Amino acid sequence: MLYPTPALTSADESVLSEIERMREALRHQVRGTPAKRTEGLRKHLTADAVAASNSIEGFKVATVDVEDLMEGERDVEVSEENREETLAYQRMMTYIQTLHDVEDFRYSKGLLNALHWMLQGHRHTPRKPAGQWRRGPVYVADARDPSIAAYTGPDADTVPGLMEELADWLNTDNGAHPLIRAAMAHLHLVSIHPWADGNGRMSRSLQTLMIAREGVLAPEFSAVEAWLGRPGNTWEYYRELTRRGAHYVPDQDVSDWIRFNLTAYHQQAQTVRGRIDRAGKVWRALSRFAERTGRDERSITALHDVAMAGRVRRLRYEHAESLSLQQAQRDLRDLVAAEVLASVGRTRARYYTAGPRFPEEALEIANTPMTLTDPYAI
Repeated sequence: MLYPTPALTSADESVLSEIERMREALRHQVRGTPAKRTEGLRKHLTADAVAASNSIEGFKVATVDVEDLMEGERDVEVSEENREETLAYQRMMTYIQTLHDVEDFRYSKGLLNALHWMLQGHRHTPRKPAGQWRRGPVYVADARDPSIAAYTGPDADTVPGLMEELADWLNTDNGAHPLIRAAMAHLHLVSIHPWADGNGRMSRSLQTLMIAREGVLAPEFSAVEAWLGRPGNTWEYYRELTRRGAHYVPDQDVSDWIRFNLTAYHQQAQTVRGRIDRAGKVWRALSRFAERTGRDERSITALHDVAMAGRVRRLRYEHAESLSLQQAQRDLRDLVAAEVLASVGRTRARYYTAGPRFPEEALEIANTPMTLTDPYAI
């Protein structure tokens, strides 16, 4: 048995309608943004989702480091464990993003286990098999005291049947809004806890996959992993899950889970909209700077990364502008000589930050915090 999808309240309906309007506006906003900048934004949002979802499980890698790892940088100062977890999650997320328009797509137990192998295959052991249902009990430790089980998953022998039921549910349209179904899928999977490890990230990824299949926006513009990974929101996330009880009791009202997810969708849409607006303003400020100082327009890409992310590496700039190694090195060397950028580190580990003559206007825009509103308080 799975949790029944609750009826929406009038407040829920109002928030959902607002989310739909915001997402439609975002779709037009993205289409109106130059492809080069859109691609950079997609990479940032994907990296942010990977960093945030992994951070919930204790793997702490900054978004800018995830971006560098995704770009193929080898000399990023992260532990080998965090590197492996980041790249595994990124590979799975990339595959999920490619499934958005597959015509003969169907959810299945095999698909979910394959995704789990992509996420956890590097950790496969007989005790904690990847890509296979768990063979014994599973517990979620209380965040305040690891010796206490905040949640105990259903018996292992019930998992195959529950996952069969979930696959059938995923393939059946029950008339609920796709964002509501995605939220419910997350709750179903994390509550069944079918694997020995990786259940939280798999549940968040399933939600993202369902959003991708909806097709209104590319998943990186709609996924809520980044929102869930913010410290205060992570605590709220744990609290919402523990409200379900210490054991699997699906015959209950989960309206508060829906409200929590609608808030996440709404505030993540606000965040993405704010990011696009701010990035555009920073780009225009840097364009004025490049014109004023006679710099090649392509250098704006490197300067934009520094303003928005705090640094840029040669490989990222090289890829973004389709440059040769020598061209990228020359451009960055010239910017350092002009004190627009400052070089940090040596050889392959080198990256570039804002120098003393970096345009202050761009930094001020980039560092201005945005304000998020609670959709239920409007």
